[in-house]
Amino acid sequence: MHHMNGAELTIALLERQGITTISGIPGGTNLPLYTALSHSQHIRHVLARHEQGAGFIAQGMARSTGQAAVCFATSGPGATNLLTAIADAKLDSTPIVCITGQVHSDMIGTDAFQEVDIYGMSIPITKHNFQVRSAAELLEVIPQAFELALSGRPGPVLVDIPKDVQTEILEFADWPVPGQAAAIAPCNARALENAARMIAAAQRPILYLGGGVVSADAGATACTLAENNDIPMVTTMMALGAIRCDHPLNLGMFGMHGSKKTNLLMQEADLLIVAGARFDDRATGKIGEFCPQANVIHIDIDASEIHKLRSAHIGVHGDVGEALTQLNTLLPQHSRPEWIGQAKQARRDTSTVVALTGKDQIRPFELIRDIAEHVGEQAFIATDVGQHQMWTAQHYPFCRNRHWLTSGGLGTMGFGLPTAIGAALANPENPVVCFSGDGSFLMNIQELATLAQEQLNVKIILLDNQALGLVRQQQSLFYDNRLFASEFAQAIDFVAIAQGFGIKAMRLTTTNADTLAETLQQPGPCLIHVPIDRREMVFPMVPPGAANTTMLEGECHACA
Repeated sequence: MHHMNGAELTIALLERQGITTISGIPGGTNLPLYTALSHSQHIRHVLARHEQGAGFIAQGMARSTGQAAVCFATSGPGATNLLTAIADAKLDSTPIVCITGQVHSDMIGTDAFQEVDIYGMSIPITKHNFQVRSAAELLEVIPQAFELALSGRPGPVLVDIPKDVQTEILEFADWPVPGQAAAIAPCNARALENAARMIAAAQRPILYLGGGVVSADAGATACTLAENNDIPMVTTMMALGAIRCDHPLNLGMFGMHGSKKTNLLMQEADLLIVAGARFDDRATGKIGEFCPQANVIHIDIDASEIHKLRSAHIGVHGDVGEALTQLNTLLPQHSRPEWIGQAKQARRDTSTVVALTGKDQIRPFELIRDIAEHVGEQAFIATDVGQHQMWTAQHYPFCRNRHWLTSGGLGTMGFGLPTAIGAALANPENPVVCFSGDGSFLMNIQELATLAQEQLNVKIILLDNQALGLVRQQQSLFYDNRLFASEFAQAIDFVAIAQGFGIKAMRLTTTNADTLAETLQQPGPCLIHVPIDRREMVFPMVPPGAANTTMLEGECHACA
């Protein structure tokens, strides 16, 4: 017989689940969990400085590995601080298990100190959540939480454990089987046969790849389908890296800040083969005018996504990797020389117009390309949200699956630094680069303390235009240049702040740009502060709510 309290049981179940790192912050209602964790020989605890940081550290581990990661928080404000990271994980299908302390069971519903109904609050933004009522329930709940987080379309699961459940003594005979992703039902054979016939009959098909291709590690299978059948490929922002950027059939990212030539070519398609994507508005623009001539084959592991925003002529519910594998078996090689010629011409013509600034300023897209050369393909790239994120998506040459870590669905400023920390914890042999902007960086700047304590190989590239750059850009272009609450009047010495946290830091300008390579190759954390001109804009750009055919590209006349 095994004899332990609920907190000890929780830690033991996490160990048996294979968890080796947990991010979190202790508080009154999860101290029994932390006492048990302090005795663990297998799990390392990383002390975040804000629970949102802990949630994003878990996301960095999960996104970079595909495995479920864990974070801890106490009740009340500790739990509510996790909500943004949980919502972010839900929208980007990231498997995390969030374990929160809760007040004593007898006090639930009494407005006790540091009590909130985190169970009720988190229902809309989790795949599932639990409030544990007894220590015995933990034997089922903990493995089930991992099974749910990893099965089908991955996502976040919350487990709320009252303090008395953590201290309750339990005797039990057998350990449960660790939770793992449930087997996926095979794709419907008839739907796949119909899809194969539709692909064979199409004259201008396009393979439209989304984040599900990343989750399924199905990039190579997609490339085989494209190569054998002369089908150009396009990616959403979430799918960057699923296929090599230099693949001759990869037309790159489409949508709001994608390639204009790619967006225009897509309008000529007579068939979209949509694999693991959800027709997000930032990708499609005004959906009523998106690829109007095209039939749609929609492959998705989440049946609710099929027909949700765009009716599919053929819906294939199942694993995107299996579906593409079956299509490769069903489809003979098919040549489309004229269409593939158009696609390759569009690839050659792809360019991004960026507003011109003075020669004494570092150009963001040139810096991003230089950094890619210095750090190599093995690097993980995390971003915050804003102009720097879009410049990175447009110009960084992504070639490896799961090496692009960005907040797509929720667009969370403050995502970058803690997510980079998580990626570095899970991949200690790989360099990690975090591209951020001054607006985003201030959202979770306290995690510099976590980075300094852990001494991880994270290089932060901070593009500083003393503005909320993408907000300012939209005000300039679409709000009559009425710049309000988007410029920072107070300049911040980020180098001094980083050094105060114990992080090496430098200011990069055109006069010392030749030191960049050496700085990136030094071990350990470093912040590289890069002043940029706030007149720099992200182009091309589809105006919000407009069709993808109406991309703006050109001079930055509105924001001089």
